[in-house]
Amino acid sequence: MKTKLLLTKLVITVCVCVLFSGCESTPEPKPTNNGKAERQEMSGTVVERKEPVLGFSQLGSESEWRIANTSSITESANQSDIQLILQNADQSQEKQIEAIREFVRQKVDVIAIAPVVETGWEPILRDVKQAGIPVIIVDRFVAISDPSLYVTHIGSDFYEEGRKAGKYLLDKFGKTDKPIGMVELKGTEGSTPSIARGKGFRDVISDRAPFQFLDSAYADFTLTKGKEVMKRFLKERGRDIRVLYSHNDDMTLGALEAIEEYGLIPGQDIVVITVDGTRKALEKLNEGKINLVVECNPLLGPNLIQAAKEISKGSSLPKRIVTPENVFTQVTAASELATRSY
Repeated sequence: MKTKLLLTKLVITVCVCVLFSGCESTPEPKPTNNGKAERQEMSGTVVERKEPVLGFSQLGSESEWRIANTSSITESANQSDIQLILQNADQSQEKQIEAIREFVRQKVDVIAIAPVVETGWEPILRDVKQAGIPVIIVDRFVAISDPSLYVTHIGSDFYEEGRKAGKYLLDKFGKTDKPIGMVELKGTEGSTPSIARGKGFRDVISDRAPFQFLDSAYADFTLTKGKEVMKRFLKERGRDIRVLYSHNDDMTLGALEAIEEYGLIPGQDIVVITVDGTRKALEKLNEGKINLVVECNPLLGPNLIQAAKEISKGSSLPKRIVTPENVFTQVTAASELATRSY
C-alpha cells in the first residue's frame, strides 16, 4: 500500500514538471535601460537592436529633391548599424515639433531635423537639450539665439548657390546696357533656401543697372504652384520677362510648361536659371529649355549617418558640414545625365 502511494506521488510530480516545462518558452523582447529591445535565447543573449537610434523629422516630400534626400538617408541607415525612426511632417512645423517630442519620449540617441522654416525652434530645442539628446540640423537652418542647442548642420551653402546663379547672369549679359526684366520663383516663405538663394543672387547683381526685378513670388517648391505663379507673371508682364530665376527644379518644370503654353521658347526667349540638379531638370537643360542648373546635393545620407555615429561615440564635429556642389550648363548636361541617380 505504501509502495503504491509513493508511486502515485512520483507520477504526479513528474506530470507537474512536464506540464510547466512545456509552457516555458524563449522570453519576449524586453526593454533595456534606454527603451530599446533585445531577444534572449537559452544559449545566451542575442541582441537584435541597432544602436544608436536616430530620430529624423523630415519636413515633407514636396519635390524630387526632397524624395531623393529621404531615400539617401533611409538607404544609408539600412546599410549601417544605426536604427532610423523617420517622421514626415508634410510641410507642417507643428507636426515636426510633435515628432520631436515623441523622439524624446522614445529616448532616442540622436535627433535630426530638416526644418520647414527657420524660426520657432528654440523652445523645443531647449526641451531636447534638457533631455540630454544631441541634435543635428539637416539641409535648412534654424534661427536661434543659442547655437549650443544643436551639434552640427549638414547641408548646402544656399547663399553661394544664389551667387553662382547671379554670376552666370553677369557673364551672359555683361556687355548689355538694355533693361533686362527678371522674375523670381521663391520656395516656402521663411525657409532657408528661399532666404539665402534670393540674397546671394541679389548681392551679385544689385549694382548692375540693366537687371530689373519685375516680380517675385513664393511657389512652395512645387511644380503645380510654379506653373500657376509663372502663368500670372506672363499674364501681367508678358514679353518683358527676359530671365526666370527659380529656387528649385520642380517650380522650374512647372514654369517651363507655362512659358510654352504662352507661346514663348524657354531657354531662348526667356533665360531660365534653376537650383537643385535633378535628372528631370538636367534633361531640360540638355534639350536647351534651361540655361543653367545650380546643383544642390540631396544625397546627405552618408554624412548624416556618420555624424550620428560620431556623436554617439562622444566625438566632436565641426559646427557646419557643407556638401560639395557644382553648376551645369547646356554643354555639360549630357555627361552629367549619364551618371545622375536622382
